[in-house]
Amino acid sequence: MTELLIIKPSSLGDIVHALQVATSLKAQVRHLRISWVVREIFAPIVRACEAVDQVYVFERNAGAKGFLKLTKELRKKTFDCVFDLQGLLRTGLMTSRVIAAKKVGRADAREFSGMFYHERVELPANGKNSHALEILLQFCRVLGAKPELQGTLRFREADSLNLRFADARGGGKPIVMFVDSRRAEKTWGGFKQLTELILREGKQRKVVWAGSNYVHDRGMYPPEQFFNVTGNTSLVSLPALVKRADWVIANDSGPMHLAAALGVRVVGIFGPTDPQLFGPYPLNAPEHCVIQAPVGDLKLLSAKDVYSKFQRARARFEKAR
Repeated sequence: MTELLIIKPSSLGDIVHALQVATSLKAQVRHLRISWVVREIFAPIVRACEAVDQVYVFERNAGAKGFLKLTKELRKKTFDCVFDLQGLLRTGLMTSRVIAAKKVGRADAREFSGMFYHERVELPANGKNSHALEILLQFCRVLGAKPELQGTLRFREADSLNLRFADARGGGKPIVMFVDSRRAEKTWGGFKQLTELILREGKQRKVVWAGSNYVHDRGMYPPEQFFNVTGNTSLVSLPALVKRADWVIANDSGPMHLAAALGVRVVGIFGPTDPQLFGPYPLNAPEHCVIQAPVGDLKLLSAKDVYSKFQRARARFEKAR
């Protein structure tokens, strides 16, 4: 049995990419057991992933005490290999405290974290201009696996979210919108107008708003067509909700990457970040649509523009089927 420890504490989108790497490794490497270090706020989705066997929780807000508690727990076990997929000083220090025969880090590691590794993986052919997921996939080579997506990302079933609206008969699957983002400059303000445009298409249309932060809908939409679970979308139930979607429309965020990873049709709305590096992967998939705001400013992107491009994406997908 090969014991692998993955250190990837945050953020959600990066964790989703890393879970895809873990899934690819499990599909290619026999007798592999994967443990994972993750921040407490993201631990539920890592625990729910079938590719992960054990989770170590990093309580970041606990300061030095939390760090020492984590490293003490990690040192109770000997690993064959540890992957620092984060590449920062904090995770480099975690790596240094792990008992492992091989300690591997990113080629583009920062904050002097590279001093704690035995080796670094090479960047893909396009170097730092490669997609974030392609950079992480290079770690597969360390265990003799191909740096490509293999296997199917799966999550253990969750029952904490009321999904009856998404499953209800009458109309098709809902369009799930993630109307918030971790950073203000990545948050588009046109979801309310976009929802109105979509619901006008007919009574068969259903829209769900989701996300960790509550966004008030002000009772603007027919309750038989609209459901708001913002502020009540738990990470453990997030995959179940995403898989029930016809399309996911989201800012550049973790849920956007999760939708792409689960094979759900997705529209990613981008402002200042580069979709070539952080867009839904793979970028050329017919079920993935990227919309970038003019000059990277989301305030210049209208709901009518997004709706028009969404319509074209739906037509293009239907044609490609």
